[in-house]
This record gives sequence, structure tokens and C-alpha cells, in this order.
Amino acid sequence: MDLLFSSNVGTGAAVLLGFCLFCALAFEFVNGFHDTANAVATVIYTNALRPQYAVMLSGACNFFGVFLGGIAVAIGIIKLLPVELLVAGGTGAGIAMVLALLLAAIIWNLGTWYFGLPSSSSHTLIGAILGVGIANSLLPGHMFGHGVNWSKAGDIGISLLVSPLFGFGSAFLLYKAMRALAKTDTLFKAPTSDQPPPLGVRSLLVATCMGVSFSHGSNDGQKGVGLIMLILMGIVPAGFALDAKAPVATLEATVAATSSIESLLRAKAADPAVAAEVEKAAVKLQEVRAMLQGHASPGEIAPEKRFSVRQAILGADSIVEKLAKSKGFKLDDVEKEKLKTDREAFRALTDYAPSWVLVAVAIALGLGTMVGWRRIVITVGEKIGKSHLTYAQGASAELVAAATIGVSSYLGLPVSTTHVLSSGVAGTMVAHKSGLQMSTVRNIGLAWLLTLPVSVLLSGVLFLILRLFLG
Repeated sequence: MDLLFSSNVGTGAAVLLGFCLFCALAFEFVNGFHDTANAVATVIYTNALRPQYAVMLSGACNFFGVFLGGIAVAIGIIKLLPVELLVAGGTGAGIAMVLALLLAAIIWNLGTWYFGLPSSSSHTLIGAILGVGIANSLLPGHMFGHGVNWSKAGDIGISLLVSPLFGFGSAFLLYKAMRALAKTDTLFKAPTSDQPPPLGVRSLLVATCMGVSFSHGSNDGQKGVGLIMLILMGIVPAGFALDAKAPVATLEATVAATSSIESLLRAKAADPAVAAEVEKAAVKLQEVRAMLQGHASPGEIAPEKRFSVRQAILGADSIVEKLAKSKGFKLDDVEKEKLKTDREAFRALTDYAPSWVLVAVAIALGLGTMVGWRRIVITVGEKIGKSHLTYAQGASAELVAAATIGVSSYLGLPVSTTHVLSSGVAGTMVAHKSGLQMSTVRNIGLAWLLTLPVSVLLSGVLFLILRLFLG
């Protein structure tokens, strides 16, 4: 963290860095009370926990979720952006990208929160990223849509589309199973006054709240980690373009990966359709190897050369990724797994996040959880179904949400806590035959439908405006 206060950082850059970091942490703070409110709605409306204790517990679980959840989701988010913007550190394009992303996401999240609509921060951020990529492709010298990682966008889009449907269906079935197997009717009755549920039911509800909160931290929190790393690598490239504190073994593994990937590519270069791209990738891999060899550790690489190394690594990996997906490049399952492992080792110096970034995001998300949660909680707890949330409905929705988000985090796919849990609550209401409040469902659906196009448009316009001022 001392690199943030280095004397090498000029006053203007320091002010810009501080503003961007503030915006990134503000996004996670808003995300906390916007999205995590879904996690506490069920325990509050079933009287399992008092509101103040529920939000404190959820905030703590979000904190640990960020810290222990890895950075796969953060890297997945970053990879949506065009490579040329990811290697535009210290330039107007890189700074405009970061600011446009942050401002668009914050504006839409605050707007939907104000109206109590549980829209998706994941959709908002991903829409903002796509908007920047599309806007960048409109600039002179570019082809419309070129540079956006549409393959990765498709994978993420499918996960965002399928997860709420899965949440609805799974919660519906789980509630039906509980109804068939449970020997007591207590689970299926609305709570009376301020009385807490029986101990066993209460423990289950608290446990599921903790699970959703932890999963939310491990998924949504990582999006903030990705944003901060974009900021640091864009404004202070000498300090954060590479993991300078990585052990010697990481550097050695990266060098070894360049040779291993090159050998695999050349073995598959018989098809003339891919031979030119293979040679292009091989040259890039050799360039990276030459840059890294001769250094005893990553920290020995001169600070002014670290961003060039980062550019070379990302450029080479982008070519390799395109090759691996091309029709003329045939790999069997063993070779695909080896290439995946080698590419992970190859990117180890660039795909990282310092511990203090995790701590900062975890604190922002945790504190946000404890503030401003009431608007979304009321919508989830009172306005989705026509009847009060029962113990079984709360437990079913949260069990499904925790499992879905946890698995998605493991796979590196960003999903929406809001969508999964809200859909789960709706699924249990249908299973209970209590009916849905169609006006609320309609408003939530409208927010879901508008989030992507609005955030795409908003971030795209902001990016083009900022490029005019920042060059």
C-alpha cells in the first residue's frame, strides 16, 4: 500500500487516484445496502433476528466472503473489457474507462435503491463494462463491436439469465419437498407478532442468512476488487501492473508456461488456417520470456518496465485464447486442461490483488450492508407475495440462493444475488399458492430489463465525454 503514497506519484495523479478509489469503494458500499438487503429480508420478516443484529451479522459474513472467496470473479469481470483498454495504463483512455464504469454503476444503483427496486448490481456493472467497450469501438480507427470479449459476455449473460430461473424453480421444489416431509405446520405459518421462531427453525434461517451473505461477499465483493485493480494498474502502473511481491516460484512458473504453451501451439500448427496466428502467438510468448528471464524475482523487474511486461502478457494471452477457440485449432480434453493450467500460470503475475484491496472492499461492503437496507427489505419481505413470508419460504429461498451464488463464485461467474433471492421468494409464494403482487413483480421485472441497456448507454456516453476531456 506504500506505493499509493510514493513520491513518484504526482499531485494530479494522486488526486485522480484518490477520487477513483473513493468511487470504487462507494460502489461497493452502495452494493452492500442495495444487494445484501436481500439476504437479511427473510430473517427480519420471520423474526429470526432483530434488524440491527441481522445487518451486523450479514455485514460480517460479507466481509469474510470477500476475503476468502478468491479473485476468479474479479478476473472474469475484467476480461470483458477490450485488451487495448486493459493495457492503456496512465492514458486518457484507461482513466476514462474506469471513471465511466464507476459513475454509471453508482448512478443506476442509487436510482433503483431510491425507488426500493431490487435490481442487480451485477447486471449494472457488466452493462457498464460492455458500454465502455462498445463506445470505444465507435472511435476512429476501430470497428463497431470489435474488442469486446463477446464470448466471455455470452458466458456471463447465460449465468445471469439462468440463475434467477434456477432460483425460482429450485425454491419452488424445495418448498414443496419441505411441505411433504415436515411433520409440523409451524414452518408454513406466518410469524405472530414479535415472537421468534422455534430454535431449530431459527438456527436454519440464521445459517442461511449467513450463507447468502458470505456467498454475496465472495461474488459481488470480487467485482469491487476487479474495479480497484483496474484503477491501480491504470493510474499507478509502475506499482501495480505486476505482482512485484510474488514469490520466485511464480516468476519461474510464468517463464516455464511460455515455453509449454508455445510447444503446444506449434504441435497444432499443421493447419494453414491457424499457422500464421500460431507464429504470432509464439513471437509474443518469446517476447514475454525474454522480458522475464534474468530476474531473480518479480520485484527485480524495473518499475518503469512492469507495465510493458503486463501489456506483453495480456497481448499474448489474448491471441492464445482466440486460437484455442478457433475452428482450425483442435485440442483433445487432456490438451485443453493443460492449456488452461499453463495459461493460469502464465497470467499469475497479472491476475492478482493485494491484501489491502481485499480489506478495503470487504469493509466498504460490510458497512454498506448496515446502512440503507430498509427499502429493499420491505420490497422483498412484503411486496413480492400477497401473504407474509413464512419460515419455510425464507429458508427455501435463502438455501437456494446461498448454493447458487457459492457455486457461481467457484466457477468464476458473476451472478445476481438480487435476482436469485427475489426469484426464490417468488417461487415459494407460488408453491404456497399465496399468489404474487403483480405490480411489484412488474416493477422488478422492468428494472431487470432496463438495467443492462441503461447501464450500457450511460457508461458509453460517459466514456465518450470523458475521452474528450482526458484525451
